[in-house]
Amino acid sequence: MLSSARNTLRNTDVLVVGGGLAGLSTAVFLAQQGVDCLLVERRPELSGHPRSRGVHPRAMELMRAAGVEEELRATPSARTLADNSGVLAARSLAGPELGVLDEKYVMDVGADVGNLSPTGWCLCHQGELEDVLRTRAERLGVALRFGTELISFEQEGPPGEEVTALVQDRATAVRRSIKARYLVAADGAHSGIRTDLGIPFDGRTLGSYVNIHFRADLSEQLAGRRFLMCYTFNDRLRGALMPLDNAEDWLLHVAYDPAEEDLESFTEERCADLVRAACGVESLSPRIRSVSPWEGAARTAGRYRDDRVFLVGDAAHVMPPSGGFGSSTGIQDAHNLAWKLAAVLDGWAGAELLDSYDEERRPICEATVEQAVLRSQDRPRLFGAEAETPPAPDGIVEDALVWLSWRYRSSAVTPWDDGVLPGHGVWSAENDGRPGSRAPHLRLRRGGAELSVLDLFGTEPVLLTGPDNRAWREAARAVAHELGVPLALHGIGAELTDIEDRWPERYGVTAQGAVLVRPDGVVAWRCADTPVFARNTLRGVVRRLLANEGRPEGLQGEGAQA
Repeated sequence: MLSSARNTLRNTDVLVVGGGLAGLSTAVFLAQQGVDCLLVERRPELSGHPRSRGVHPRAMELMRAAGVEEELRATPSARTLADNSGVLAARSLAGPELGVLDEKYVMDVGADVGNLSPTGWCLCHQGELEDVLRTRAERLGVALRFGTELISFEQEGPPGEEVTALVQDRATAVRRSIKARYLVAADGAHSGIRTDLGIPFDGRTLGSYVNIHFRADLSEQLAGRRFLMCYTFNDRLRGALMPLDNAEDWLLHVAYDPAEEDLESFTEERCADLVRAACGVESLSPRIRSVSPWEGAARTAGRYRDDRVFLVGDAAHVMPPSGGFGSSTGIQDAHNLAWKLAAVLDGWAGAELLDSYDEERRPICEATVEQAVLRSQDRPRLFGAEAETPPAPDGIVEDALVWLSWRYRSSAVTPWDDGVLPGHGVWSAENDGRPGSRAPHLRLRRGGAELSVLDLFGTEPVLLTGPDNRAWREAARAVAHELGVPLALHGIGAELTDIEDRWPERYGVTAQGAVLVRPDGVVAWRCADTPVFARNTLRGVVRRLLANEGRPEGLQGEGAQA
């Protein structure tokens, strides 16, 4: 009989349930904000299986902010695949090519995005990414409890202990309770937390697949090619080959119908035969390392917040892999939520700020899911047998806009109703510094070092100004003290040199204007010029956007940082 021993494990500000990519990202971002958090994961260890691959530029900006960009680029898969690009289709790896993915909406992973971002794609696989984030979380002091399963939770407790979670050590069956202020559900597409809360997860299944991870020397069949993926179409299978080391380590995606066959039918012998069909080498003797199922689906949760519980990652949305948006979208969920929880817990924002998580992330995620679906549906057209390929369907938005040009509409940004072209939905035609958008990249110099303006954002709101900023500096210092907000100010053209002289153009202000940027690098408000009453204007904006009612009793700190 299992032990039912119970005791209180600990109190924490935030309990994160799920130790995959979204959960680990949440833990890292919270810890960077100084939030005490505890993460529980039912698996005894990270899977290490190379499920997905690639982190797009916006998510890499967040990894840069988390201090792990160089570690990710140093992972074995990222180093090996650094020069890979392009998607092609063929009868088999050794057979004739049918075409390449060359569409206007596609921005290749090797494209130069230096004008848009200080970083770019990283082709590390998810297992290595999770391992890097786990190490970073441990260094930041996050308590990680692998092999620990959530049994139940309640969110009706007294102040400071609003969430009570019952967890069980899967090895010893010992049960403990955890008291927390908030709970983050990062427990995957089949989220038990989402189900317990009765939150719908509407959408559709597009197909069922297995990943066959295998080793075989295919250097001869590669013939020096360095692609991201090769779709294979022949009489024996429709699949997709992904190189993991450009030689011997591979993934093969294969479609199957769970209603007609079960996973156990993918024996080692059958998998080896499928690999031979995809590679076009009948004499091949591949070593099958693992077989794992996955569902190609398009679903979004009906809400991302339920009182003190927040959904992130696959618990909030799932999408097909076409476009490479999925894992990066979960990272952005975590980043959006972390600073808001920190601001509320630290007392410089009101609890109403947390409403903006669902207001902002759900519309963007719903639109991103649809973009992934449109790309998935477009693949057969691109690799069809027609002599002339028909045009792409309406509604597909360019990759770079999906990555970088979304705009939030919420209580945490200044209201807007302009700047979005018809057909673009939540994406602006340009990332031009309007409220709700990601702060545009600027190349700056401080002393002898070059940096991006994005490197200035992280743990506190930032007021960006031009060189003539005396009125703004005095206003920021006063407002920070009055409201207890850790507001920083940076003068572009003053202590920071604008290398390309693009500050006013990129942000839509004059040299006397100012832009308020949130800790997550999102423009909250901008003012084209210095108003007569700069202090009153700034106070009203900060109070409204942060639901701030004034300086909390006992809050330390004496104002803006110059």
